[in-house]
Formats: sequence, C-alpha cells, structure tokens
Amino acid sequence: MWKWIVALLAVALLYKLLTADKTRKAGDEGKAKERRIASGELVKDPVCGVYVEAASSISVRDGDRVQYFCGHDCRDRFLKKLEAEGRPIPRADDGENDE
Repeated sequence: MWKWIVALLAVALLYKLLTADKTRKAGDEGKAKERRIASGELVKDPVCGVYVEAASSISVRDGDRVQYFCGHDCRDRFLKKLEAEGRPIPRADDGENDE
C-alpha cells in the first residue's frame, strides 16, 4: 500500500515540475514581448490591434504622429476612415523634397 502512495506522490511531483516549467516558459515569452513593446521595437496597428515591428511595418504620417500598419489592407482602411472624417489623406510624397 505504501509503495502505491509513494509512487503516486512521485508521479504528482514530476507532473507538477513539468507543467511549472511550461508555465514559466510561457511567462518568459510574455515578458519578452512586453519588453519589446516598451523599448519601441513593437507598435500597435490602430486598425486591427496587432503588434508589428516598427522597422518592417507600413507607415503613414498622420499630422505629427506616424501610424504603423501590419499590411496594406489595414493602411487602406485607415485612409478610408480619414477620408470619411473629412481629414486630408497623406500622400506618399508628403514631407519629402520640401523646397
């Protein structure tokens, strides 16, 4: 009888150790993402809410702010929203070659 109790305790302990390791790894990945967001490497797409890398994303200057998008669809939806609000739509060459 004692052998079964010890065996069950050993199995429960191993299970606890293995699942705690997976939980810790998942927590570490979440913390790494939070650090990337805080450092400015990741920015949030204002249309769909996905986090994208600022360096490799599609961007549009909206007044003093730069908006970053995950793809052309989100960028186009953002531009249509600006047009519906009656705001000027930024052109691709805005801010360049101001002479």
